[in-house]
Formats: sequence, structure tokens, C-alpha cells
Amino acid sequence: MAKASDLKRGMVVDINGVPHIVKNVDVKSPSSRGATTLYKVRFTNMKTGLKLDESLKGDDMFKDAELVRAKVQYSYKDGDNYIFMDAEDYTQYSLSPDDLEGQAEYLSESLEGIVALLIDDEILGIELPATVVLEIIETPPPIKGSSASARTKTARLSTGLEVQVPEYLETGELIKVNTETGKYSSRA
Repeated sequence: MAKASDLKRGMVVDINGVPHIVKNVDVKSPSSRGATTLYKVRFTNMKTGLKLDESLKGDDMFKDAELVRAKVQYSYKDGDNYIFMDAEDYTQYSLSPDDLEGQAEYLSESLEGIVALLIDDEILGIELPATVVLEIIETPPPIKGSSASARTKTARLSTGLEVQVPEYLETGELIKVNTETGKYSSRA
């Protein structure tokens, strides 16, 4: 059982017998005394793909969804679909860009640490590792003497994702990107 206050992006909960994945959590703390904190949560139904927006109190409870978590590795892109391979029995699973919704830009070939969410041997979605290592393929040249400043510049990464990075980083460097926030974390 999970409280609404414990929900995080990527968690899977059971709502009316159907697994829903948490896509976004927005916390609203009212300023008046005695008011309870509200959690605006966007869920996505893992079977139909429909979105569900809920306003919840911190002590609202959710049952954990009954699903299997299997370690998979991203293999390749086949047309529009992304192919993942089970690390233990080499079963291949296919997901469309709609199923990934915002996760595709973190996928690089042979990326490990991905967890597939399965019900009845059918893949419904994935959980990405906390950080991924990606290469900077395009960014303005570094500025001399900028290592002490906190200014940033835009960098395009090998998957097409654009993030803000410190000014001293150059094209060709490997960086870690936080998959939950979509922000630069550190050099790899």
C-alpha cells in the first residue's frame, strides 16, 4: 500500500483493478492554517493509455499493482517501435513511442538497468535507471575561465535530447542525465 504523499513518477498502483503508472505529481501546500496539502497526480492507464487526473490528500491509500518486473536491455529501434531484450531468457518485447511517452530520448543502444513492467507476459511500460550516460553531439564551444561560474548552455545529446550543461563542457564528452528531472547531473 502506498500513500498519496509517497507517490513518485514511474510508480505503478492499482486503481479499480487496473494498473496505472504515475506520470506527474504536483504538490500544492495551501497557506491557511489547518489546510491539508493536496497532491495533483496524473496517472496513465497501462492497458488503454487513457490519462486520469486526481486531486488527493496525503493519507489517501493506493494498492500496489500486481505485475512482474523483469530486467531488460534496450536493443534497437525497428521502424517506429523500440525493442527490449530480457536479460535472463532473451525474450524480446516491443514498445511504441506512445507507450514510452517521454522516455525514448533517454534510450541509447545496449542501455542496461531498465525494468520492464509485465502483466501476463505482455509488456506495459518500462522504468528507466535513475541516470543515463549520453554523449554531447552539439554545443557551443567552451568559454575560457568559465569553470567557476554557474552559467549554462544548451547541449544536444546523441539521442536528440536537449539539456542545459555547464559552459566548460565540450562536444564529444559523456555526461550523466537524471531521467526523472531531465537535467544534467555530472560528467560520466
